[in-house]
Amino acid sequence: MQNQNIEQTAQESQTKRRKKWGLIFLLLLLLAGVGYSLYHVFGQKPKENVTVISGDFLPGGKDAKKMSDKELKKFAQKKVDDSQFNMMIGSKAIISSQSQQGTLNIKNPQTNTYPVNVVITDDQTGDVIYTSGAVEPGEEVSHIALEKPLTKGTHPATARFSLYDSKTKTKKGEVAAGVSFIVS
Repeated sequence: MQNQNIEQTAQESQTKRRKKWGLIFLLLLLLAGVGYSLYHVFGQKPKENVTVISGDFLPGGKDAKKMSDKELKKFAQKKVDDSQFNMMIGSKAIISSQSQQGTLNIKNPQTNTYPVNVVITDDQTGDVIYTSGAVEPGEEVSHIALEKPLTKGTHPATARFSLYDSKTKTKKGEVAAGVSFIVS
């Protein structure tokens, strides 16, 4: 009986060894597979063929000529003139309390390049009192009708001149001036 126990124990230990070696073999196989996959994913990148395309070269001159000093000065002066803006607005507006209309001189001189829109707001309330609409260079506004009624008295206000590109209709800038509205 002891012999049988010894044989049985030997068989069990041999089976355990086989299972152990089988498990080690599977682990090594799995580890090799993971290593191979990582090498191909993160290792070598495939070589890409790069094609070099030569660029265009500037052709020789044909019809161009040098600008004279006079032409350069004229061109530069036009750029300076286009970038400047003169605003002209009276410092006082005289308004009738009954009709809410009156006089205020707003001019966009011919020398300006940009059309303007003038929006006048009451300094105390922030409400819009008057909007001119587009005033092209060389045009003026002298008679106005208020958009919001004002009570009798003197009302300080701010006139904002918004400059617009005449072709694209986009706003280019803004300047402001103080105006007093005298309502009688």
